[in-house]
Amino acid sequence: MISPGYSWYEATVGERPEYPPLEGDIRADVAIVGGGFTGLSAAAHLAKAGVDVVLVEANRVGDGASGRNGGQLGTGQRDWPEELETELGFARSKALFDLAEEAKAHLLEFAQANGIEIDYVAGHLSVAHKRRYVDAYRAHADIMRERYSYPHIKFMDAKETAERLGSTRYFGGVRDTGTGHIHPLKLVVGTARVAAAAGARLFEHTKATGLSSAGGKVQVATSRGIVTADKCLVATDAYDADLEPTTAAHLLPIGSFIGATVPLGDDSRVLPGGESVDDSRFVVRYFRRSTDGRLLFGGREVYSRASPREIRAQIGRQIADVYPFLRNVEITHAWGGFVGITMPRRLFVREVMPNVIAAGGYSGHGVMLANFMGRLYAEAVAGNRDRLKLLEDLRIPPFPGGPRLRHALLFLALNWYALRDRI
Repeated sequence: MISPGYSWYEATVGERPEYPPLEGDIRADVAIVGGGFTGLSAAAHLAKAGVDVVLVEANRVGDGASGRNGGQLGTGQRDWPEELETELGFARSKALFDLAEEAKAHLLEFAQANGIEIDYVAGHLSVAHKRRYVDAYRAHADIMRERYSYPHIKFMDAKETAERLGSTRYFGGVRDTGTGHIHPLKLVVGTARVAAAAGARLFEHTKATGLSSAGGKVQVATSRGIVTADKCLVATDAYDADLEPTTAAHLLPIGSFIGATVPLGDDSRVLPGGESVDDSRFVVRYFRRSTDGRLLFGGREVYSRASPREIRAQIGRQIADVYPFLRNVEITHAWGGFVGITMPRRLFVREVMPNVIAAGGYSGHGVMLANFMGRLYAEAVAGNRDRLKLLEDLRIPPFPGGPRLRHALLFLALNWYALRDRI
């Protein structure tokens, strides 16, 4: 198990209200399991529509990936649109891209409308760590402009990439001015406040231990009582996926680590334009400057039992690879957590038993998509399931190996891909 560590987000989020644990049995229209982006967004939208909502969270809201991630919004789905187009055809690929664009707008509009300060900074760079990948990035920029009517992505050659990064480590890439990055825990805390103010009942330190559906009712057994509801949303993603077997078969957790340096100063040549960055590795490196000038740098290791001290060493080596002049920079905060992935790195949305929908597997693309999933679920509860169905219809095969072997096979596969990143 990853030692979580104290994150820079926790240190800078400001007031973080606590919610009580559940005490005894309770009844609601909708039960939600999981207090991250998906669950809290669903609770807020449902409660505002007058639905009686109960949400249970095993720890504190935002303690999972939602409050500990890289804070990057991204554009589109996890796959580039042209990759989806090859498999699904243009019409479905375009529909999925348009849905993701609406998700991006929704996040920013929701935060503004509800007075949530999320520290949004515009701009994102996607960069190639191998020279042979550069042509794909050039073609991607053209495809986005010409086929998907998205004019915000521009190709960068090696010279421009080095200038915008402050590093010569990469060979080219694209710059996206239509997206950006945020303080994710501020969004979590703000969304929880909105949900509670609208009447949603939020319970922390209440772990779901069982789930059943019979006779038109759903029961969520917890460590502190039973929640009975007409419908249920399982929104635990990488955490407690074993709550029910279908999700467990399709979604697995991988470890993700982030370190925050001391403030680099206004004269630092690191990311002078303030953009966030992701690279072309399978085991993605992602980084950005914080509002107080720190470098927040993330990378992944598979199933590590790393302590915060070990995380500092691992992240420090990755920082030095990109920015050799930061080889000895002090890392003040180091933390880790789990991200849920699926086999094709696409969203898993299914009705896993009558009146129970599970959503997760955002595969590192959840800041934007997970929040919008909550709205789509609320739409489905209100009777319009069309847009949610677009995601439900995605083909997501289960991980091979069954309950006993799938974690071991995933470990081997991810280590193989990590090795390919280095050769």
